[in-house]
Amino acid sequence: MHQPVLIEEVIELMGIKPGGRYVDGTVGSGGHAEAILEKAGFGGRLLGIDRDAAALARTAERLSMWGSECALEQGDFADMMAIAERHQLKEVDGILLDLGMSSDQVDSPERGFSFLKDGPLDMRMDFTQELTAAKLINETEERTLADILWRLGEESASRRIAKLICSERQQSPIETTGQLVDLVIRAKGGRLGKIHPATKTFQALRMAVNSEQESLKRGLEASLNLVAPGGRVAIISFHSLEDRVVKQGFARHVGKWESLPAGGRRWIGERPVVRWITRKPVMASDKELMGNPRARSAKLRVVERVD
Repeated sequence: MHQPVLIEEVIELMGIKPGGRYVDGTVGSGGHAEAILEKAGFGGRLLGIDRDAAALARTAERLSMWGSECALEQGDFADMMAIAERHQLKEVDGILLDLGMSSDQVDSPERGFSFLKDGPLDMRMDFTQELTAAKLINETEERTLADILWRLGEESASRRIAKLICSERQQSPIETTGQLVDLVIRAKGGRLGKIHPATKTFQALRMAVNSEQESLKRGLEASLNLVAPGGRVAIISFHSLEDRVVKQGFARHVGKWESLPAGGRRWIGERPVVRWITRKPVMASDKELMGNPRARSAKLRVVERVD
């Protein structure tokens, strides 16, 4: 079973209270959601959102004992304002977004997320959408493909990889993860290091297929508007691009005081106003890493809404 990361830290820093109302925007396998419901106790309520219908089906069974106190809906957390409204939630006491992949997704070859297992080049969180990783790499113009690999994967060999992909697809479509891994290794050359050569390429394609950065930016703003004053928003990221969006997005709402030439000062920032609960990201303890190595890159940032 997928192990939720930083679960103790999430419960503590979100300040889960009895009878509180919460949103888990990436409910996944339900580990964090279950812990939140247990802490909120009788009268508590949780809305779980996820793009992955298969994950929701598993989680519905796991959380069935909570009955009407737990509602689940398939969707993108970027749309949480509309989803919450459908569930008669106008303000909540806390919101969690865990941006990591679940073990169930990574370990399923047919999902196409892993470069370690051969399977179809899919990478969709939501099977109802048309765009797949195969469609992306077989139909995207070379320059645009290289830009995706550089911008979303920070892949230094993006141009070489894109060029080889476009050359090979003229012979036959690239349809499996194994084919793509072989192309990346050929394009990059050299020995295999500690980080697999295809890591950044797979990250970039997954993020592009699922519009992850756009969803994160919209979801962060939606979270800050949905949470009530005194409520908290917690976001767990797993790589530098995500963490940068979270840090900068929160910082804009934390704001700052600016001195005026004529004296006095004014507050500069976006509303709603929040304050830092974690000025630096919280990371997994050595104890957690021993039992869950996938938590090694997790970073938790938490803010509290002021007004």
